Amino acid sequence: MRETPVTVVGTLVSDMRPRRVGPDGTLVLNFRVACNERRFDKASESWVDGESLYLSVSCWRRLAENAASLVKGDPVIVRGKLRTREWSTEQGERRSVVELEATAVGPDLARCAATLRKQRREEPARGGGEDVLASPGEDPSDLLESADPPYGVSLSELAEAARPLVPVPG
Repeated sequence: MRETPVTVVGTLVSDMRPRRVGPDGTLVLNFRVACNERRFDKASESWVDGESLYLSVSCWRRLAENAASLVKGDPVIVRGKLRTREWSTEQGERRSVVELEATAVGPDLARCAATLRKQRREEPARGGGEDVLASPGEDPSDLLESADPPYGVSLSELAEAARPLVPVPG
């Protein structure tokens, strides 16, 4: 079956909930997004609020590390695939929920400004040495040391570096 990509524009309405799963400690980040419809009412000649959609979102691995810099209230754009999760309650009732498994998450630049910090990946030197190769125009001292943790940055450092998401005056 083909998967249909979905893009949601909304606002983070929950705190980020990071956790590690599986034997290898894979990072997963869960949060909720609200999408609020705005439409023009011809009868009143004004903009009115419509229905709201609330979605639970999950991000995995590197995306989870990077998305952890966002906070409740930030305007975001989330792209991914919809999944239905089913379970039974203790009383035997069947339940289901639709969740969004994110493949990309970012600030909605139509509603805020953001400062970007690009992660650099390690590249082993040819010939098996311990040196790290830099891209043309890149200072080799800026690259990660091989002893650094994956991606060289903790979740709290990512969150601090990604601040501020500054609201744009309307």
